[in-house]
Amino acid sequence: MSFAIKTSKLKKSFGNVIAVNNLDLKVNKGSIFGLVGPDGAGKTTTIRMLCAMMLPDEGKIEIGGIDVVSRGEELKEHIGYMPQRFSLYGDLSVRENLEFYAEIYQVPHQVKDKKINELLEFAKLTNHSYKLADQLSGGMKQKLALSCNLIHTPKFLFLDEPTTGVDPVARREFWKILFDLKTQGTTIFVSTPYMDEAERCDEVGLMYQGEIIYCDKPEVMIKSFKKQIAAILVDDIFKARDILNKLSYIDDVYIYGEKIHLICDDYYNVKTAVKVK
Repeated sequence: MSFAIKTSKLKKSFGNVIAVNNLDLKVNKGSIFGLVGPDGAGKTTTIRMLCAMMLPDEGKIEIGGIDVVSRGEELKEHIGYMPQRFSLYGDLSVRENLEFYAEIYQVPHQVKDKKINELLEFAKLTNHSYKLADQLSGGMKQKLALSCNLIHTPKFLFLDEPTTGVDPVARREFWKILFDLKTQGTTIFVSTPYMDEAERCDEVGLMYQGEIIYCDKPEVMIKSFKKQIAAILVDDIFKARDILNKLSYIDDVYIYGEKIHLICDDYYNVKTAVKVK
């Protein structure tokens, strides 16, 4: 099978810190691949190497048949990259940002205006095209950043936690755009801290300390999880957390909103330890 993105034994260190260690990835064409992991897991470093923004210490990367290490400049015309932080020009309007990126990517003048209008409509930014980028909401800023990276119709799109700090409604709208891009044949590689977003991907890789510890389809991952996950409501949430943390048959305990979430072998044992509302 021919893969859109493929890495082999990819390594990257910063001093004594190993950011990415022996990373092997295979991403199918026209799919959405989600990279999930805590801060410091190596997600951003991985994406930067895939985009030829950073050279690996060891290993090989192929994107669309292009060797990224030796032909990185050639690759850049085929990809779009969105960093974690909003990186457009706040003192330019929405349309001016799109026009600027069109010039950078050398979009032909005869198709530039049509492409910009299509993207404004696609991202539902037509009525906001006159606004300065700094005047936009968080969700609109992310949609503008995505549109700027689509101005040259890339085959591969790399997104580094694109919806962090964005409200739930804007997140759903953003993912709708990604699904539309997928149907058009774009291969999307996205890192995310949100498990509900990971479920929307065709395949997910769980990254920890620079390594992929598990990679599969979301539905397969869910079915293969043998533990029980429970959410309980108690009178004293902090006291209950301390009690549960001491129980040997509970693997993990954390507070989420007004409830305690826990992972265990058998939830019914928990009822004898705390009084559940």
